[in-house]
Amino acid sequence: MSKYSAQLLEEQAAVDRAYGRLDSLRTQIKSRLDTVRAAGSHGSPTQRTERDSFANMYEDRLTQLRAVEDRLVFGRIDDNSHDRRYIGRIGLSSENHDPILTDWRADAARAFYEATPSNHGNIVMRRHISLHFRQVTAIEDEVLDMDSDQVDQAVDAGTLTGEGALLASLGSRRVGKMTDIVATIQAEQDRIIRAPLDRTIVVQGGPGTGKTAVALHRAAYLLYTYRRKLAGSGVLVVGPSSAFLHYIDQVLPSLGETGVVSRTIGDLIPGISAQTQDEPHQAKLKGDQRMARAIASAVAHRERIPAHLPTIKINGFSVPMLPVDVQEAIQDAKRTRKPHNQARESFISSVLSAMRRRYLDQLDYTPEQAEISDVAMQLRMSDEIRKTLNLAWLPMTGTWLVDQLFSKPNQLRRFAPWLSDQDVHSLIRPKGSPLTIADIPLVDEAMELLGPDPKLSAGQAAARRQQAEEEQYAKDTLAQAGIGTGIVNARMLLDNMAGDDPEALAQKAGADREWTYGHIVVDEAQELTAMDWRMLIRRCPSRSLTIVGDLGQTAALGGSRDWAKTMDPLFGPDRWDLAELTTDYRNPKEVSELAVKFAKTEGLYVSTSSSVREMEGAVHRITVQHMDQLPQAVLRQTLALAKEFLSTDGSGRLAIILPGSLLTMLEGPIRKQLDLDNKGQGQRYDWREQLSICDTNMVKGLEYDAVILVQPGQIELEAPSRLTAASDLYVAMTRPTQRLVIIRTPQDSGALEL
Repeated sequence: MSKYSAQLLEEQAAVDRAYGRLDSLRTQIKSRLDTVRAAGSHGSPTQRTERDSFANMYEDRLTQLRAVEDRLVFGRIDDNSHDRRYIGRIGLSSENHDPILTDWRADAARAFYEATPSNHGNIVMRRHISLHFRQVTAIEDEVLDMDSDQVDQAVDAGTLTGEGALLASLGSRRVGKMTDIVATIQAEQDRIIRAPLDRTIVVQGGPGTGKTAVALHRAAYLLYTYRRKLAGSGVLVVGPSSAFLHYIDQVLPSLGETGVVSRTIGDLIPGISAQTQDEPHQAKLKGDQRMARAIASAVAHRERIPAHLPTIKINGFSVPMLPVDVQEAIQDAKRTRKPHNQARESFISSVLSAMRRRYLDQLDYTPEQAEISDVAMQLRMSDEIRKTLNLAWLPMTGTWLVDQLFSKPNQLRRFAPWLSDQDVHSLIRPKGSPLTIADIPLVDEAMELLGPDPKLSAGQAAARRQQAEEEQYAKDTLAQAGIGTGIVNARMLLDNMAGDDPEALAQKAGADREWTYGHIVVDEAQELTAMDWRMLIRRCPSRSLTIVGDLGQTAALGGSRDWAKTMDPLFGPDRWDLAELTTDYRNPKEVSELAVKFAKTEGLYVSTSSSVREMEGAVHRITVQHMDQLPQAVLRQTLALAKEFLSTDGSGRLAIILPGSLLTMLEGPIRKQLDLDNKGQGQRYDWREQLSICDTNMVKGLEYDAVILVQPGQIELEAPSRLTAASDLYVAMTRPTQRLVIIRTPQDSGALEL
């Protein structure tokens, strides 16, 4: 047996021990969960609540243990005392509490990512362990102390290498999901991941620098390190699209964290989901910071003195509603500092009280309480008074207010006077039109000013009644126990009975618009407008955010082109830090250099300084003489790339990126021909899953084995601005991990040089 094989067997024993312990824990937790479930609904309310709490805890732990199955162990560090420490997705100890596996987030695992030959402390060697399912397939050693005898041993065993684990992971076929980088985190990435919770971190990085992976690993690290602080508030991940969130949704569970809330801007408000995109100029107008003033003005306009005030007859006396009554009631309501719909209760009470006093002032006797109550009832039941009160202080919902704003030109001109007639014309739409993604921050702004919907749905009302009943039950329990004097209150008891259940917390947070998170991760942050940021900051009063993006990829007209100009007003110049990633791990060097040269020529901000991989023939150019030859050329290349990069096991991903004007024309015929070819060749490629035919807006944040870029010059011509066009093409060119194919006509080449 070779020395390398012997090393594999040695590591296989360590891996088997870790998986054995994992299986044992799963069996224990499953048994406990079955026991709790078997108890059913018997016993007192307290006993049933306790069982539910344990069931939630066991289910969450079981989910966590199942999620870390893949590549449970991936590393080892050896110190100068010949002690070994294995690094993995979660921490594991034996029944006797002997360490088996160190969680990658633990302080003891830092050296696995941060140690260098010039700064390694007492660590002499770092080993990368590659697994296929539970089988050790390869080991690679990085000797950090060149004076150590580990150098000769690694050379003798054939395990000495450099960044082999990283390069192997980059060369593997895509599977349509982002995989974690926990086994290959680089030192510059690790420093960002372990930054303190109380700082906002902006991670600027070009395509392929790993900024999204860094942000997700940072979320996992914070949840592990600051679990007590985040246990009651949770973490929100905001991505650019549902496709992107689907792409990353397995990363955090694979790192041992479940229950994180993930949303797009379009579905951040519970019960509302916007999918429609505005035209770029419309989205820019709606994202302007001044739109907050427009919403505030629209709300304030519904707090007024109506032109006509009623006089009603009660028991033969005339009782008028006077302007002074309404004016004082408005001032009383505003002094409460409550949202519009909640302050309305104070407004109504003030007006009715003034009218009731006016009735009593006309009496020459002291009325009994029954008469006073009857007068109050008649005032409250009067249709004329009710209509007038609604005119004076209208109850509203955020969606209704925004719908009114964009369906009535006069209102939009009045509340947003900085808009030109052309701007107003572009924003106006029929009443009742579906909400767009750019509308959502405006709706959220309105909801913040208006407060809860005055007409709660039956489901919401029932939920509130249930919550009230639970709190009453908790109070009764405390009273029976003779406690509850302030040290322990009903809310604390309810939280304790609910248990530490991240998934339940996530469900609760995701259903509550007013929920505030302990930390927010924002991806593709360069695309967010000022109104988007207002909506996010509202959800994180602690200002603890991880913000990742690339100024060179900004496509939105209202997005960021300078981090300081965006961040300073939000956090203050001294409350946020900028970290820049410069190494392109995704793209082959030929692709990266082509994209970077183009971006710099177009005046984009470029962070990338180098690429770690060289692949001959990574860029392939094809010129067709006429437009009608494009479909066949694209089809031929797609079939060739499928044969090279797609596998019948479902791995491998291709993308055809087209101008928007060609998308509908080419997608149908290409897919039809691919289906015919697939059947004729007896292949089992799943074209719907493994092939994307799309425009530049749909690929941001994603990656593919190979990309076919069609008519890049036409893509530039269709963009709303030259900078946007450059960003779109920069994004499109940097999606492939293996091959970029550019297909175009001579006319297209003349319009844009690549």
